Amino acid sequence: MLYDPIKRRDFLHAGATAGLATLVAPSAFAAATRYDPAAKFDLTVSEVEYRVSAKGRSLQARIYQPSGPGPFPVVLDLHGGAWNAKDRHAEEPFDRAIAGAGALVVAVDLTLAPQAPYPACVQDASYALRWLKAKAKTWNGDPSRIGLFGSSSGGHVAELLALRPADARYNAIAFASSPIVSPDYVLMRSPISNTFARFENAQARKVDSMIKSNTTFFVPWESIHEANPQEILDRKEKVTLRPFLIMQGALDNNMLPAFQTKFVQTYRAAGGSCDYTIFKGCEHEWVAKPGPDTARAHEMAKAFIARHVNA
Repeated sequence: MLYDPIKRRDFLHAGATAGLATLVAPSAFAAATRYDPAAKFDLTVSEVEYRVSAKGRSLQARIYQPSGPGPFPVVLDLHGGAWNAKDRHAEEPFDRAIAGAGALVVAVDLTLAPQAPYPACVQDASYALRWLKAKAKTWNGDPSRIGLFGSSSGGHVAELLALRPADARYNAIAFASSPIVSPDYVLMRSPISNTFARFENAQARKVDSMIKSNTTFFVPWESIHEANPQEILDRKEKVTLRPFLIMQGALDNNMLPAFQTKFVQTYRAAGGSCDYTIFKGCEHEWVAKPGPDTARAHEMAKAFIARHVNA
């Protein structure tokens, strides 16, 4: 269910319960499940509908399944596109790189803002996480631990799911066998960790398309603060702190490195673990093009997954 237009203080109260952060220890994991960043697997790629949106759009899941019996670690990919564009194909090279080392990677479509604003795409992602936990064994995946991979606005969605796994608004789409699933670790490229600072930056740069993407998604407007990961931490909401990996371009004029650095510092100060690397000479979507920095990002992501899967 979407928000009714109410005053900002009501938004802040709705999602904020004052208190200390909860630091979550890794869950028990099947001993047979391992991930080797240097491994090479052939992949079978298939697609299946995972749900139909309220507007009747068929939301598809693109499945990258390594060859062999597994069990393989599982990663759910949430695409970027400023909440207004793109689909499950957006991060295909990155998905293939992760899957090719022996992970079941599933990339899903999310509801786009012109069809429904916040929190619709977060609800899709929450449903997809529960759906994938129930279905992972179908593709030889190990459902006992599931990571999230989010790019740009998909990283924003991933942060919300990680920080607020039990939020009733995000879990509003029922999935009978699993009412709540919390991701075990989150890896991100250029996540929108400060939604309002990013909007102000777009205004200062007079980037009309980015301004519109925000005003279309954050409806009512006050939700840009309620759903702001930086402000969630600043308000000292009671949150869940999962291990994060954030890869950020130094030349990113979309999500400025200064904004990202502040978020990382705040996350760590709250007690969270966050691996953070700034890629020199790289812009917002550098991983869309082959090259040494893209290859480095792939290897960094695989090493992060291995550390949390093999622990």
